Amino acid sequence: MTGAPATDALRATMALEGDGACIAEARHLAEAFLTRVQAEHGLPVSARAMDVARLVVSELVTNARKYAPGPVLMDLRVAGAVLEVEIWDSDPVLPVARAADPGRVGQHGLEIVMAVCQGFEVQREPLGKRITARIALLDDPYDHVAGRSPL
Repeated sequence: MTGAPATDALRATMALEGDGACIAEARHLAEAFLTRVQAEHGLPVSARAMDVARLVVSELVTNARKYAPGPVLMDLRVAGAVLEVEIWDSDPVLPVARAADPGRVGQHGLEIVMAVCQGFEVQREPLGKRITARIALLDDPYDHVAGRSPL
């Protein structure tokens, strides 16, 4: 049978608990997921998209483990030509990107994620919050940052 790949085949979910090792596990899951999407479904994934996915997963899972008690859920799915990285954690406080400050040490993760993603949203849930970052799977032929046109 030919046609579009099954939706479940273009999705991976992981519950993350424990120490900082789960951050590396999440990065590896994202890389393995995109590699599988390429190999099994023939969907193109640029080297940049692979790098950005690892970075975004690392930053978002790090923040969730640092600021939220309890488990963290990561859901990866391909929607068209975009990877959606969704992170749920138990802390209802919504993250806010801080103003740029080259003298500040650390706490730049959210700024970085927002700069490299095609889309970013945060939703408060009945328990905790859900953060979704969207990453273009292909490089923009016009070399616009994160696949966005200049304003």
